[in-house]
Amino acid sequence: MKPIRKAVFPVAGLGTRFLPATKAMPKEMLPVVRPAADPARVDEARDAGIEHFIFVTGRNKGVIEDHFDRQFELEHTLTERQRTADLEALARDLPGPGTASFTRQQLPLGLGHAVWCARELIGHEPFALLLPDVLLQHNRGCLGQMIDAAHDLANANIIAVEEVPADRIHMYGVVGVGEQVHEHVPKLGGKLFPVTQMVEKPKREAAPSNLIITGRYILQPEIFDILATEKRGAGGEIQLTDAMIELAKTQPFYGLEFQGRSFDCGSKVGFLAANIAYALERPDIGPAIRAELKGLLGE
Repeated sequence: MKPIRKAVFPVAGLGTRFLPATKAMPKEMLPVVRPAADPARVDEARDAGIEHFIFVTGRNKGVIEDHFDRQFELEHTLTERQRTADLEALARDLPGPGTASFTRQQLPLGLGHAVWCARELIGHEPFALLLPDVLLQHNRGCLGQMIDAAHDLANANIIAVEEVPADRIHMYGVVGVGEQVHEHVPKLGGKLFPVTQMVEKPKREAAPSNLIITGRYILQPEIFDILATEKRGAGGEIQLTDAMIELAKTQPFYGLEFQGRSFDCGSKVGFLAANIAYALERPDIGPAIRAELKGLLGE
């Protein structure tokens, strides 16, 4: 497969599940306790070797663009106060000149439409898609695992999948599982297999497996030709899953059962769980957080 150089981050959502906090602040800017600020999962993409970060934004999302720009007044203040560590952190997390692009999704027409809005910035090459609501915790990021798996695949599409309990299957897109390609992805342990079908939110008894699509994709550029037809699916929106089902008629799709744990930061419970999990992982605050949790639980 050609190198995966570009990644799309759809960040135009309204964040209604977090109102009133998201009335003025984009949900992607709500902080998760981590070693570095990462409102759109950019660090995962950077660690995977992505060179160009493409944000599909909407109205009232200008603060995301500002986050990935320099703030001279802040830098001046930190310099005067000799806050060297903070200055280094700001410089380290800043995308290089010309490596971040922003485009608008003018209408809320679904994930497929958001991806299509990035077509001119992607061009005719495979690309990564990361849904910022999904945070994946592992010391080799999910996208990095996917790119490792893609090395031996030609002109293929890859989607990250994970197991869920049977009583939650109806909430997600579910994949059918073909014969396993590799017992393990080299050096990682993730299972790679052909996807035989994709079903959006099936009933429990009709689901082809208990593996759901989990917010990370590597897609071939032909997906844009399908999205350009603007075929409406569930909710009157342009659904990415529908486009992938159509593309699967002419191109192979693979599922990677990645290593790591996922958090749905688009839900309040998932957001809080992610904060706790990452806080416990940090050596500087982990012990104190663990003690606080024990106190709250009465242990």
